[in-house]
Parts: sequence; structure tokens; C-alpha cells
Amino acid sequence: MDVVDLREFYQTPLGQSARMLINRTLAPRIAVHAGQTVMGLGFAHPYLDLAMPQDAVSLSFMLARQGVLHWPAGEQSRAALVDDGDLPLLESVIDHAVVVHGLELSDSPLDMLQEVWRVLAPQGKVYLVVPNRRGLWSSSEASPFGHGQPFSRRQLLALLKEARFSVTWSSEALMLAPLRSPSILKAASAMETVGKRAFGRFGGVMIVEAMKQVYAFSSGKRVRRLVPRLRPVLLPSPQPLGRAPGTSSEF
Repeated sequence: MDVVDLREFYQTPLGQSARMLINRTLAPRIAVHAGQTVMGLGFAHPYLDLAMPQDAVSLSFMLARQGVLHWPAGEQSRAALVDDGDLPLLESVIDHAVVVHGLELSDSPLDMLQEVWRVLAPQGKVYLVVPNRRGLWSSSEASPFGHGQPFSRRQLLALLKEARFSVTWSSEALMLAPLRSPSILKAASAMETVGKRAFGRFGGVMIVEAMKQVYAFSSGKRVRRLVPRLRPVLLPSPQPLGRAPGTSSEF
């Protein structure tokens, strides 16, 4: 799906319900402080309407294969078209990264997460919204969450661990079926609350918060590891071949 398809989906009643239900779980987790920078990756700008201090900065990076839209509307653009494996940022400059419609559409999800790790500040956080392999939304093309590669919980956690992230929180959203019925959409909020208690693991999307981990190495331990485990031992040289000392050559 390109950005036009994604924009049109979020203009439909189903898309507006999906955005509301996901934001109800996601937005309270993103606490932006003064001077911090928030990066959206994929098609995340429907979820970047956050309570932010005046001097905080938000950016929206969209994948090259999808295209780019002007964002935010009516303001100077803060959106850019990027390669998800080579973000146009220096290291450790982002405090919060929100990835929506990104990981499941990447040719290499691990490379994407490693690049997000690179640009995140130490202890910075990434927030992933990905299709749940167990949910109904990943098997329906009625929404963007039915496109790309869905993930199981185990797969997603293993991927984050390999990319050097530590998971700090997770939840599910989109308990209702991806149907455009007005009666179902009208009851979406109540169905979400009941559904999370009854069958939360089968929600349409998984929402995961993970922290960038920077591991320090002790120089003392490194020096000890370089010392060889087997030390050479010097032995006396053997006696030269010939007559033994104290013997005579005469018969």
C-alpha cells in the first residue's frame, strides 16, 4: 500500500475507529519532555498527535517504497522520504520513535530496528504497532494491517532482543473484527474494553514499548580475557648425544 491508500483508509469510519482504539492504548505511554525529539517511521503521523512541550520536535519519516505526504497540514513540512535501513540522522538524536505501518512492510525488519537503535539516544524508547499473526486484522485486506508480514509475540520479542532492545511494556488493540458495519463501529469502544479482558492475545495489533540498551564493557575484564589460559613452561635442554659424563673412552 502507498501513502494515498493509507491516507484514504484513515479517512474511513473503520480507519478512524482503528486510530482511536490504538491511540487510546499507545498515546498514554509516550511522555515527551521539554527539548526532546519524536520520530515517526512508516506511516505514523496519524499517531503523532501527542501532548508535547512547545520546544519539543516531531518528525515523520515515510518509507521510500510507499511515497511521502506533506505533514503536518497547514504547517511547514516535517515529513521526509527515507530508506528504512539508512535514516538521514546522526547517532543518538531521537528520544522517542513511533513505528506504525513500517516493520511489517520492511524487506529487512532487523535492519530497520538496528537503524532505529542507532539514532535513538541511550535509554530512548521505540513504540511498535505491528499486525498480530493470531488476530483477524492480519488476514483481512480491509485495512493496511492485512498487508505485509504479521508477527507472533515470540517472533517480535526475539527480533527486538537481537536488535539490542529491552521490552518494557506491551499490550494489544483492535479487538473488534475489521468490518465496516456502522453498528459494530458504534460499539467499538465497549467491544475493545470487553475484548481485552476476554481474548487480549488475539487483538488485531500488538503494541510494544522497548528501550535502547547500551552495554558497557569493563576494561579489567577485557585485559584478563586477553591473557592466555595456557602459560608456556621453560624446561631444561636435554643432554647432548655422546659419552656420559665420568666415563672413559679407553677399554
